[in-house]
Amino acid sequence: MEEKEKDLWGSMTRRDFLKTASIFSLAATLGGTKDLFLPTWAQGAEPVKIGHLVPLTGFLAMTGTYGDMGARLAVEEVNKKGGVLGRPLEMITEDEVNPGIAVQKTRKLIDKDRVQAVFGTVSSASALAMSDVCQQNRLLFINSGSNSDEIRGSRCHRHTFCIEGSNTQYVSAIGQWLIKKQKLNRWYVLTADYAFGHDLSRASKRLLTEHGGTEIANDLIPTGTTDFSNYLNKIRNAKPDLVFMNVAGADITNFLKQYKEFGFTIEVSGGVMDTAQAWAVGPEAMTGVFPLIWYHKLEFPGVKEFVNAFVGKFGKPPENQAWGDYVAVKVVAAIMDKTKSTDSKVLVKNLEDFHFDAMKGRSCYFRDWDHQMMEPMFVVRPKKKSEMKDQWDIWQVVEEVPGKKDPLETIALARKDSQCNLEPSD
Repeated sequence: MEEKEKDLWGSMTRRDFLKTASIFSLAATLGGTKDLFLPTWAQGAEPVKIGHLVPLTGFLAMTGTYGDMGARLAVEEVNKKGGVLGRPLEMITEDEVNPGIAVQKTRKLIDKDRVQAVFGTVSSASALAMSDVCQQNRLLFINSGSNSDEIRGSRCHRHTFCIEGSNTQYVSAIGQWLIKKQKLNRWYVLTADYAFGHDLSRASKRLLTEHGGTEIANDLIPTGTTDFSNYLNKIRNAKPDLVFMNVAGADITNFLKQYKEFGFTIEVSGGVMDTAQAWAVGPEAMTGVFPLIWYHKLEFPGVKEFVNAFVGKFGKPPENQAWGDYVAVKVVAAIMDKTKSTDSKVLVKNLEDFHFDAMKGRSCYFRDWDHQMMEPMFVVRPKKKSEMKDQWDIWQVVEEVPGKKDPLETIALARKDSQCNLEPSD
């Protein structure tokens, strides 16, 4: 056993450190806010422009707002370190509330604002539409918040890369734990009635089939539902082993609050969880076990510095969407500096072999055949109120998935099962 193996949540082992010493460190190279100088740009230096589409209104606004804060902090840090290619980094942010608006604003960013890359979003429907537009224009798009397998599957594109985990990664991380370790085999499923939910439902059905589980019901939930009493009565009568939520945004918050009010003791889980939703539920009502892509209490290199900077700027810690958009900005800036270019053709080619530290204790990378980021996930449970150090200290990390000794691709969709066929390189 190596030194440090005893501490799953501590810093990397000596072997990990040596293995990743040559890996590009986003935090070390571009992060930090303690610089004692501000750069002086060359006279007339043209900014490097990037476009950020994120939901700031609507039922996904709670999550999107964190993404906006994370991106703004990242841009500020990049500029304090000298910008990109010796030029200031400028971010143009647009509110996207549905796919139609997302398409209009993506085109505006490309045609009018002349951005060199686009990133962001939370809605899978919007992300799919934005990805299509960026591919048509041969412009780099970084998906930092959409989970749909489709965007890295049947509708994958050469110019699209995904930092956010796929539905398959989320469901595999939590599903195997629920079925193999907890023996919860009979699921009552609630599915958001739009692209994200339908895609997540397919992923959960596939996992159940592979592991011998049974879906005893699957109810479609309109987005923005505020009264779940009808569904809760049906769940009570069905007596499942597990209630599995394939919903997102404020729908998670509303359901869990009412779930507690109905006095349910049946285990509850879901295919995705944003910490912002858990904070909104509150420690008294929050229950269940969930997959999480990142948490501000993880003890990995770079996490503490990021959290301190975020708290210093916004007065509260970042959650997972803040992490995703923050990392997206850092990846875009880093690959531009590495290649000395803003040309999407050059950026895309080099991102396909780009390994970096994303504050997860392991080297993360984009697969070259579907452009999905390979990364660990975390199985979490809410802490009891008496265990919380403050109002933000909500999660107990149960397990890292895959385990430290397992390949990151263990929880991702295998190439043989994927419908992704990237366009030829330009």
